[in-house]
Amino acid sequence: MQKTLIAAVTAAALVLAYPASARDREYDDIFVVKESSEVPTVVVSGSVVPFKEVTLAAQLPGRVKFIAGIEGESFESGTTLVAIEEDELLAKRSAAYAQLAAADAELRNAGVQYSRELWSPQSKNAPGGMAIPNLFDQMFTRPAEDFFGQRDRGAERSADLYASSTRMEQARSAMLRAQSEIRAIDAKLRDAKSLAPFDGVIVEKYVEEGDTVQPGVPLLKFADVTWLQIEMDVPARLAQGLQAMSVLQNAATFDDHPEPVAVRVAQIFPMADMQRHTVKVKFDIPQGVSKPGMYARVLIPDTTGPSRSQLPVIPSTAIRYRGSLPVVYIQNGQGEPELRMIRQGKQLDNGMTMVLSGVAPGDRVYPNPGPDIMSRSRGE
Repeated sequence: MQKTLIAAVTAAALVLAYPASARDREYDDIFVVKESSEVPTVVVSGSVVPFKEVTLAAQLPGRVKFIAGIEGESFESGTTLVAIEEDELLAKRSAAYAQLAAADAELRNAGVQYSRELWSPQSKNAPGGMAIPNLFDQMFTRPAEDFFGQRDRGAERSADLYASSTRMEQARSAMLRAQSEIRAIDAKLRDAKSLAPFDGVIVEKYVEEGDTVQPGVPLLKFADVTWLQIEMDVPARLAQGLQAMSVLQNAATFDDHPEPVAVRVAQIFPMADMQRHTVKVKFDIPQGVSKPGMYARVLIPDTTGPSRSQLPVIPSTAIRYRGSLPVVYIQNGQGEPELRMIRQGKQLDNGMTMVLSGVAPGDRVYPNPGPDIMSRSRGE
């Protein structure tokens, strides 16, 4: 009987001691929060844009008679994308050519008249009449007029030559005016067609065939989507830490590509926004990652201000979620688990996560809290 009682007491002691020892071993698995050796980063959002993009607008009024295709179709450089009716311009061009032909005929006639005046002056023409009076006039009257100074035939000839040369200049000016009108009409005829400035695709159409447009009305948007970029407004203090052509490893994520990819700083605009205090920055992204218009997020290094100090890091497995809020379980001064809300930062490649707020270096965090710790924590 005594042996049976001793065995029962021993078994009960073992049963009671086992959970405690298991919990002790579980609690012994503690991670001491350390500081990160990496520069803190800030998430900045932007949009994916094509490397080259233009909006073709109407240059003259008229009706759209041709559109090359629909959104997504590719075209080579120089291809006609949109054409506007040019019947009125063609009629004006024909009228200008008729004016040019008339001016050319007038110029040739003026040249002939000038040559005639040069070699056969009109001032020497004999007036009509009978033979004897005409002969008397040529032999006596005209010489007498010249002798007494009543008539200067040289001056008359010079005036006739000047008048002929004036008619030539007027005809030449009319030709130049007609040629200028033709060139102006040809320029408008070229403006009636919108050509592809480079190899690309139609990304958006604003008109359809048959629409009536006025100068300045957008027709379509054409872009080169072979290479894409992220365009965003970066706070001025963060832009100071960026350099052109520098690469940010695993810094960008997209709605249609959640895996982080490397981006390169392509362009930093020289002027900041005076109202928002931001600087426009463009980043090159790898081919085939996303599409124009997609939402993008980039981790920008923060090398200025108070956030230059190193941030604490914890194992990513230590983070649990209460709804959408990230939390961790730390060991308080009494050795008991305690719930702590945190502000999650960048996830590192080594399985650690930077914490912006909520824990401090030296805190003792449970790296993989189980149900027992979660149920016994203070704050649940």
